[in-house]
Amino acid sequence: MLNKTPTDVLSPPADRTPFVELESVQVTYGKSFVALQPVDIAFSDDQITVLLGPSGAGKSTLLRALNYLVRPSSGTVTIRDIGPLKNSKAIRAHRRRTGMVFQQHQLIARLTALQNVLLSRVGNYSFLRSLLPLPQSEREWALECLDRVGLFDKALERCDALSGGQQQRVGIARAIAQRPHIVLADEPVASLDPASSIRVLTLLRDVCRQDGIPAIISLHQLEYARQFADRIVGLSHGSIVYDGPPAGLTEDVLTKIYGPSR
Repeated sequence: MLNKTPTDVLSPPADRTPFVELESVQVTYGKSFVALQPVDIAFSDDQITVLLGPSGAGKSTLLRALNYLVRPSSGTVTIRDIGPLKNSKAIRAHRRRTGMVFQQHQLIARLTALQNVLLSRVGNYSFLRSLLPLPQSEREWALECLDRVGLFDKALERCDALSGGQQQRVGIARAIAQRPHIVLADEPVASLDPASSIRVLTLLRDVCRQDGIPAIISLHQLEYARQFADRIVGLSHGSIVYDGPPAGLTEDVLTKIYGPSR
């Protein structure tokens, strides 16, 4: 791991407990493939963190380990106000408070934008109650979330009639409809054109800053990382090789992340 001086690293404030903390978290696939080397890292409030690195560097694995979509092979993930994710009850509680934005949107194409956003609220009700229409207050909240992403007028349109950028904005509305304490976004602009990418990342940043919640976003694009991140965590071959501000991405650091032939 890269040796870091105090000015290189963005640490949580001394008087605040990190929102999420990973201690010696490692992910191994099969018997021998180590996708994520043991990492120790913490993420605090009010910070947009970008996970940066080439394909196979461990970005998505680290991101998905944060809410056990990928279960760590060893180590501990600890969430403020919940504690270590050691049992299904703690994992469910954390997932209910985690907004996820995916690369391929993960929307149900035949449903409307409003119906897709409302799906994020179903987990707050019992199974039997979820079989009935959700309360009017939930519909109003879902419409408010669509309005925040500029899609109020598309609420009753099927998602397969929307553009890729609009579908991703529905995904963001769905995430914030959970009233999350943290947002995780896995390559959210990988399939979008530059104009749509900038709009989606601007929206994600603004929503998280307005709501005072951290966002952790995995990206391939260096220019977007520099533009939108408060903090950058650079990965290479499953290890963290940089942890600091965008201004610290020197040529030497980029070589550590991407290798000499980037």
